[in-house]
Amino acid sequence: MSDILSQLTATLEQRKNTDAEVSYVAQLHEKGLNKILEKIGEESTEVVLAAKDAAASGNTDEFVAEVADLWFHCMVALSHLNSDASDVLAVLEQRFNLSGLDEKASRNS
Repeated sequence: MSDILSQLTATLEQRKNTDAEVSYVAQLHEKGLNKILEKIGEESTEVVLAAKDAAASGNTDEFVAEVADLWFHCMVALSHLNSDASDVLAVLEQRFNLSGLDEKASRNS
């Protein structure tokens, strides 16, 4: 796993049980999975809108920032469900030598 993902994973785990008065991550965990999923939904919408703006303007800065926000909240959800980015990377690694069309077809059967 990349250093940044490893560091973020460790930070998320540490903050998971921190006082919610001082940690946004702890606040999300305290509010529960539905709140975390709500944030993922919000961030997903922001990614879509920023991508449309980037396509029109040619500037991807906002789009990249919104993707970072989405990844962050997905990682909080992974942490809440006692998983982490290494599990996602393992699935991606398994799919690496598999055609995307073949992989998608295997999920539909």
